[in-house]
Amino acid sequence: MAVTVFSQLDKSLRERLGTLVRLASAGDDETAVELARSELPRLVAALRALLDGHRPDEHGRCPTCRTSRWTRRLPAPCRAYLGAQLALTVAAETPGRRKHLRSAV
Repeated sequence: MAVTVFSQLDKSLRERLGTLVRLASAGDDETAVELARSELPRLVAALRALLDGHRPDEHGRCPTCRTSRWTRRLPAPCRAYLGAQLALTVAAETPGRRKHLRSAV
């Protein structure tokens, strides 16, 4: 199998995210605080950049995910927005995990 730029990028990103999850889960309190301060702003910026590329047009459709110029689908959130929303809300409700702090926002 040929190694593509995308496959290398995908592997690198997944390894980085895995490392962050391991550090957050298994690290001591000092590590968790430092991780939150240094990496959380980067992750939020990355998610915002991703979602900016999927911002709905004036008709409520994602110009990035639109499969055809002539598609007449109803306005609906694209997979990027749905995936981000589900990951942020469902992950917070998973048993054994702490819910996010809404009062801190």
